[in-house]
Amino acid sequence: MTTTPGAPGAAQQPQHAQDFAGLTALVTGGASGIGAATAALLTARGARVAVLDRDPSGAPKGTVPVLADVTSDEAVRAGVGEAVRQLGGLHILVSNAGIGAIGTVEDNADDEWQRVLDINVLGMVRAARAALPHLREAAAARPGTASITHTCSIAATAGLPQRALYSASKGAVLALTLAMAADHVREGVRVNCVNPGTADTPWIGRLLDQADDPAAERAALGARQPMGRLVTADEVAAAIVYLASPAASSVTGTALAVDGGMQGLRLRPAAG
Repeated sequence: MTTTPGAPGAAQQPQHAQDFAGLTALVTGGASGIGAATAALLTARGARVAVLDRDPSGAPKGTVPVLADVTSDEAVRAGVGEAVRQLGGLHILVSNAGIGAIGTVEDNADDEWQRVLDINVLGMVRAARAALPHLREAAAARPGTASITHTCSIAATAGLPQRALYSASKGAVLALTLAMAADHVREGVRVNCVNPGTADTPWIGRLLDQADDPAAERAALGARQPMGRLVTADEVAAAIVYLASPAASSVTGTALAVDGGMQGLRLRPAAG
């Protein structure tokens, strides 16, 4: 049995698995965190991968770095075009670029709401808009291979304190995923999302650094997930790569939780 890459004590996925051979992928926000883990795993499994990022210097080895900011429609269109030119086509879009936000509805000004929604929601719209003509071509040439996967969040389905703006943006991503899945299913383009719990990423690291007691804050974040620890970037990447894989060719309009049981489980307090 193959266990999830990145899980504590997990066996790593066999390096000879090449189920993405002949396929091409573009990962936005792919130079760090979940995006970088996804780009690396897709590459290891045989895909030709481009990373679109405003700072692509951290793109994993073997990927094609593409400089673009998802807040610019012109830059995204140019970046997708460059990726397609270098890859020779596009079968898979992983729309992962996003930012966090902390606070209640009283804590973030209008300009911050506009900035976060511009990146987290419209960034995905821009990427899909630029990629869809190429994905349709891929679907026509090789049915079952064209897909879009969004990085969403547990914040889309569970009320979290101090996350009003972030939750609103990810709720929009979940609704967008379902609507796009309905719009493009007959074109052969599947659309899904992953809903990570609190993941051990650079953004969470920066958040912890701002806490009065980073170790205590990390422990509290881990404790709110039933498995008792943060989700790893590799675990989220494994879910994204499954949704993009030929093995998921009948999966569309699905939100796959990778949250340590946070959304669905209701445990009794641990015995003291």
